[in-house]
Amino acid sequence: MTSAARDLLRSFQSLSDAEKHEAASLLLRQVVEGEAGDVSDDALVTIAEELFLDLDAREAGNGESSPR
Repeated sequence: MTSAARDLLRSFQSLSDAEKHEAASLLLRQVVEGEAGDVSDDALVTIAEELFLDLDAREAGNGESSPR
């Protein structure tokens, strides 16, 4: 991973949950639309799964999660 990518991730971690959600959505949209280069469907699924699992864990820790 490049230093630019590490800096981006560090900056991302300092965002509020709402800002993280918006930024992640925009990044994923750019990847899907081909603006960020070729990424396999499997990689996109893995990334999305990691994002949602992280969000679920944060919500559970804050008592915000709702039963499904």
